[in-house]
Amino acid sequence: MQHRLFNIIGFSITAAMCLVSQAYATNPAPASTSSPPLAAAQPAPGQFDMSKVPPVSPASRPGLFMLPPAGPGYFSLWDLITGNKREKPPVAPYAPFALLTTPAYDIDFRYLDNPEHEKDLFDPVKRIHLASDWLLSFGGSFWYRYTHETDSRLNAEGTNNDFHLLRTRFHADLWYRDRVRLFAELIDARAFGSELPPLVTDRNHADILNMFADIKLATVNNGPAYIRVGRQELMYGSQRLISTLDWVNTRRTFQGVKAFWRTAEWDLDAFWMRPMVIEKGNVDNWDTQQNFFGLWATNKPKPGHLIDLYFLSLINDRNLAATNILAGNILQGNADTHTIGGRVAGNFDNFLYELEGMYQFGQRSNLDISAFAVATGLGYRLPLPMNPQGWIRYDFASGDSNSKDGRSNTFNQLFPFGHYYLGFLDRIGRQNMHDINAQFTMQPMPWITFITQYHRFYLANNRDYLYNAAGLATLQDVTGQSGSHIGDELDFRLNLHINRHQDVLVGYSKMWRGEFLDKQRPGISPDLFYVQYNIRF
Repeated sequence: MQHRLFNIIGFSITAAMCLVSQAYATNPAPASTSSPPLAAAQPAPGQFDMSKVPPVSPASRPGLFMLPPAGPGYFSLWDLITGNKREKPPVAPYAPFALLTTPAYDIDFRYLDNPEHEKDLFDPVKRIHLASDWLLSFGGSFWYRYTHETDSRLNAEGTNNDFHLLRTRFHADLWYRDRVRLFAELIDARAFGSELPPLVTDRNHADILNMFADIKLATVNNGPAYIRVGRQELMYGSQRLISTLDWVNTRRTFQGVKAFWRTAEWDLDAFWMRPMVIEKGNVDNWDTQQNFFGLWATNKPKPGHLIDLYFLSLINDRNLAATNILAGNILQGNADTHTIGGRVAGNFDNFLYELEGMYQFGQRSNLDISAFAVATGLGYRLPLPMNPQGWIRYDFASGDSNSKDGRSNTFNQLFPFGHYYLGFLDRIGRQNMHDINAQFTMQPMPWITFITQYHRFYLANNRDYLYNAAGLATLQDVTGQSGSHIGDELDFRLNLHINRHQDVLVGYSKMWRGEFLDKQRPGISPDLFYVQYNIRF
């Protein structure tokens, strides 16, 4: 373990020294043209303008996005307690919600360079100016979650499960002008009290979540281009294929190289990564049997609208057991899976829309891959008090009827945030499924968010497996006689935004068996209750 940790730290320090040396040895490049949210104090003549560091692009809208409430109102419980009724939402780094998929290195604190910004207890550890060319920040977060599951994980014994999760994160961020960045983030994730064995994603004791170095390569069309080397989280588009997966206690991270370019109209990324393998008591290592390549472009034609175009390739060299191959359970290894897709999303005033299509090809266990998935929805914000909004949606991912016909038609969801889209019980993944679903949200006050979702799940092919949110095959009827209706799920979430740093999330989910589950797991009727507290700084 120590040897592996020293290798990681040594690699990062070596890369950092090389990058800093290069930054000093070359002429300073022009600063990014990105503007901070608030006007910052002007630098002295000849001094580099650090108010534009780091160049930040807002996170892409997810598929079930909400339009935020407009003022006036109380935008946190603390606002209500102190009688601070605001005319509009405050400038704040964090979204007012307990779950935050955005990586810590993309949280925007540039507003602090405005002398008139709203003062906060944690301001002194952010954007510490070291001389005129260096910028240092610290931050972190802590969460606690209590969970009660009935008929947990669809287990045949109908076992319930109560457990507690703790997660602590801490990061340091160092910039030299806009040329070089060193970022490191540690995570400690713990679970206790469970009646069932903890999931792999529940525990990771004192490990590295992010550790990378950035170097600016050039400024192209008024946009900076960077290369990033090291351990890093990835998050793209709707997060149906690539996400940090904030719901799980450990989050998801990778290690490799990424080049990226940012302008007002375009974001363009190219990367080669290997996913990290969680080792609870040891330093995590990357998965040498998986290589993940990608090219992702996002166009922002006008405010409120976006277009994603992408090509992704996952090379998985894991050897599958012969029993899995005979049973057609072949998605977890021995495959070259290529995904091409696109997405449009946005809003015309109160009308919301999204459409995403994904097609896969390649080879899987010597079978030709031909699979696809579609996600589409329309929404509307009612011009009424409490900011009510609704979505009606349809999600589909193809399945396979015969694993011995020379083709594999089951879609591979790659590295998704399926929890957000396909029910918080996590029994359904974006593989071999239909989901007819709806979402309704309202905010009785701007600091209170209520979200409810309804899902009606079907198998796309009766003879293929039911896959869970992790993409693992769970139940199958090779005859197809158990039918296609998996079940119906109802999810409720209530988020209380205490102040800019703290949130409390309460949720309940319930699934009613359809014909398929009734025959595969008679008597099972899963539900989920959880309470979560988050603090970030």
